[in-house]
Amino acid sequence: MIYILIVGLVAGFLARLLSPGPNNPSGFILTTVLGIVGAFLATAVGQAIGHYGPNQGAGFITATIGAVVVLFIWNRLVASGTIRDFNR
Repeated sequence: MIYILIVGLVAGFLARLLSPGPNNPSGFILTTVLGIVGAFLATAVGQAIGHYGPNQGAGFITATIGAVVVLFIWNRLVASGTIRDFNR
């Protein structure tokens, strides 16, 4: 669990660097949360397809991909007006 949180923190920052755009979340806490959600998403998908065992978490690369996916979903929700943009 702690491993996923630490990987998620790093993955959140990497995802922000890899996916620049006007709707990126600003702030340490929101970036961390999106990265952790991405790491949990990557872990769940990896375990579901049999890539990871029950006690294994996603690695940095897979967690970063998961965080980019979560960031993409975030950007689409902000663009559609479903959630408000905290930057404005």
